[in-house]
Amino acid sequence: MPKKPELLVPIKNLAGLKACGDYADAVYFSCGKLNMRARNNGIDLRNIESVVRKVHEKGIKAYLTLNSIIYNNDIKVAESIVRKAKVSGVDAIITWDPAVIALCKENKVLFHVSTQANISNWKTAEFYKDMGASRIILAREMNLKHIAEIKKKVDVEVETFVHGAMCVSVSGRCYLSSYLYGMSANCGACAQPCRKEWMLVDVEKNKIVCDGKFLMSAKDLCMIEHIPELVKAGIDSFKIEGRLRDERYVETVSRCYREAIDSYFEGSYTKDKIVKWKDELSKVYNRGFSTGFYFAKPTKDGFNYDDSDNVAKEKRRAVGVVKNYYAKLGVAVVALQTSGLKVGDKLMIAGKTTYFKQDAESIFVDEVKVDKAKKGSLIGLKVDERVRENDVVYRVVGV
Repeated sequence: MPKKPELLVPIKNLAGLKACGDYADAVYFSCGKLNMRARNNGIDLRNIESVVRKVHEKGIKAYLTLNSIIYNNDIKVAESIVRKAKVSGVDAIITWDPAVIALCKENKVLFHVSTQANISNWKTAEFYKDMGASRIILAREMNLKHIAEIKKKVDVEVETFVHGAMCVSVSGRCYLSSYLYGMSANCGACAQPCRKEWMLVDVEKNKIVCDGKFLMSAKDLCMIEHIPELVKAGIDSFKIEGRLRDERYVETVSRCYREAIDSYFEGSYTKDKIVKWKDELSKVYNRGFSTGFYFAKPTKDGFNYDDSDNVAKEKRRAVGVVKNYYAKLGVAVVALQTSGLKVGDKLMIAGKTTYFKQDAESIFVDEVKVDKAKKGSLIGLKVDERVRENDVVYRVVGV
């Protein structure tokens, strides 16, 4: 039996760790600047040590992304991040720029070569291994046959994406966002113009008939029904994309892939389970599903021409914000700012360190138990776990 692959899950804060802590073998995250998700600021140089400590307490590995383009004025920042990563006990840094690779080697920090390096052949894999990489993260444009060939030729760990957003450009190397909005995708600030509605027009101003409005919006990758093929190709780490997606996504996707991997190795990986997993995955953020480049180059079936954004069967709607919490009573004081709430509503409560789901079972207005409360009310809500001021209460609804 081949080695069980690592399940690698994205987190943006400690709430994300709570969401995937029972399922992930490793997590990856950014630390302030110089990564491909510049908007993510839940973890920085001030709290990275405590985050890594909490990750390790769960028996999970911690990988830090430092994989954007590095300019001259970024070198000092990169140096400070690598040094802090060393002190914090990060298990590896995900990077591709030779300057950062040199810093990792100087500080004796293991490094994984990012998908931004666009590694798509065994010779390049061998090059990075000789540079000291303990793992390479292959380009999304690789198929299973080529992945298996790299594993046979080069003795290095291989990581590939198995679920999440697909970029219309080659492994994220896109200049469209910079051209239109001055926000560089290569520096982690992509404004995703590919997800917008586009129209094809010829030189004579004739509108060209297309299959839909969203010509460049690729569907999300989903390989849950192809776990056997991924394992047999020798992939060492299955990576989930989504560092900016919510905790419910992180929990659901990591749980489904954990179950799928374990089921395969236990001999209980069945079609019925696959149907169930895909149904669960369809309830959280997604743009439709495809198998990307794994079996062939994507055709028009790999694009969602009619929708550019979330097509999940269930979505979260913010209803209010936590103002106080009474630990002895297990009651949160919630200001219903955007919507009312009623008994039986399916809830998600999330914050920087908070994440859990429950049904609304007990609602109080002016200390009187009620079946529902209107928008604008200040309510007492019986909660299953501790909450914190400014945590957001969401209603999860079917669409």
